[in-house]
Amino acid sequence: MNVRPDFSKNANQAETAPAFLSVWDIHAYYGESYIVQGISFNVHEGEILALLGRNGAGKTSTLRSIARTGTPEVRRGEIWLDHQPLHTMTSYQAAAAGLGLVPEDRRIIPGLTVEENLKLAQIAPPIGWSLERIYTLFPRLGERRMQEGVTLSGGEQQMLAIARALARDLKVLLLDEPYEGLAPVIVDEIEKTLRVIKEQGMTTILVEQNAVRALQLADRAIILDTGTIVFDGSAKEVLDNKELREEYLAI
Repeated sequence: MNVRPDFSKNANQAETAPAFLSVWDIHAYYGESYIVQGISFNVHEGEILALLGRNGAGKTSTLRSIARTGTPEVRRGEIWLDHQPLHTMTSYQAAAAGLGLVPEDRRIIPGLTVEENLKLAQIAPPIGWSLERIYTLFPRLGERRMQEGVTLSGGEQQMLAIARALARDLKVLLLDEPYEGLAPVIVDEIEKTLRVIKEQGMTTILVEQNAVRALQLADRAIILDTGTIVFDGSAKEVLDNKELREEYLAI
């Protein structure tokens, strides 16, 4: 008789440091389809968390639930960011509280230049992320500041989408498939940027199909399977556990 291995022993264990972002017992639905099934986890300030799993595991739905996008519909649970109850907020209020979602389709605004896309998102006056600081982090965007955003290459559009999130002086960056469709050299560049902003204290949750690249970047990993957490532990544990990778990530 085959018994599926239990990799959940590390899931949701109490940690010594206080949580910066806390997700507690989230249940989310698309209509009557039960997608996110009672997920709970903590993220600490300055941490990069990789949210992994096969297609349909609930990764993007979890990210969108945290961002309060309205789809999927969160029917139960609580989400706290730096002592603020995100679960009582609209998506706009959650964004104002410091949550920044970079969706897979990037949503660069047509008709606006790179700089206009950034200025539209930027709070006034900027607290931490001035245009000068953004252009230092993304020199390509500085070179193309007067170019229409939608005419940039795919990698440059991803940079712009991340930069636009940072321009709002956010506390937590949520990235949905940031490497999708990008050449390895561009992925290297984006990874380098994410390491730099981590060093500057940014907290990041990363959903990515390229699990190996995500694990090499992340501090921790959570693996989802059919809307539930099956593993919560260090990224290194996943990289070192062949059985776990084969069972849930097909790598």
